This record gives sequence, C-alpha cells and structure tokens, in this order.
Amino acid sequence: MKSRRKQPPHQADFEEIYERHSREVWALVYARWLNADIALDIMQETFLRLWRQWQEGSEIVNPRAWVLRVARNLAEDHAKSAFRRYGTQPPQTMNGVEGREILPLDGMARDETFGQIRKEMEQLAPADREILTLRYALEYDTSQIAEVLEINPTAVHMRLSRARQRLAERLTAQGVKETHE
Repeated sequence: MKSRRKQPPHQADFEEIYERHSREVWALVYARWLNADIALDIMQETFLRLWRQWQEGSEIVNPRAWVLRVARNLAEDHAKSAFRRYGTQPPQTMNGVEGREILPLDGMARDETFGQIRKEMEQLAPADREILTLRYALEYDTSQIAEVLEINPTAVHMRLSRARQRLAERLTAQGVKETHE
C-alpha cells in the first residue's frame, strides 16, 4: 500500500489560523522581550514556518500548540543569537572608533617628518648613523648591536644616547617638534 502525502491546507485555512492565534503568539513573545518589533518579527517567522511545514506536507494536528511552541523556541533562540548580543549600534557610537590606517593628513605630516629625519641623518657622523640605523630601522636590541659593533652593551647605551641627542638637536634647529604618541 502506498503512503499518501497529506495535501497542504488551503490559504483560507492558514488565514483562519493566523487570525485566531497571531495575537496570542505576538503576546507570548512580547512578554519575553518587551519589544513590539521583536515580537512582530518572531510572530511572522513562526507563521512562515507553519506555512512551509504545510507546503512540505507535514501534518500538524494542533496548530495552536505548534505555533506557540515554535514562537517560544524562536524567542529563546533570539536570546542566544550573536546579532542580539552584539547587534547594531547607532552611528554616534561609531564616532569614537578609530581605524587602523593612519589619516591622510597625519600620513603626510609623518612622511614630511621622516624626510627631515633622513636629511638630518645624512649630516650625522657615520658612527651615529650606523648605531641609530641598527636600533631604529633594524630594531636591534642592545645585545645585538653590541655584537654587530663588537662593543660592550654599556658602550651601546652611551653611543645611542649621544647619537639621539645630536639628531634631536639638528631636528630642533630645523623646526621639527617632538611628539609622543
């Protein structure tokens, strides 16, 4: 014997169930969230799922109990959703968030300052250029610099201090202001 697939109810049947139970479904969700928009969204999703179940041929013996259970489950799922936890924020919230890229004007100022530093570095003694390059361009630490220059770490600190001082004096004379970021 062949199993017959149940025919989905007509649109009129669906509309009758919607009219009879939509307020109750909305109220159930509203009681959980105290938000009319969320209640409306979940109510609509509940009835959409009912329609789809019927279109797939599922037999729903007690539509009222089914929609109330589905609405309750959707309301609980909403509590667990990432959108609910993180959601969207008003545009004002984002005003204080800074991007990772440097702003164009700041980039231009930085590039100009770096250009001035390079120009002044060219005027320094080769030993000062060498130690500053090792420390700041290559990011060597004191022990690495000491090893490359074959001097002791104390001498590295002293030479770096003096080279920085000489560069700072040259930059100050050129009008470069000290900034701390």
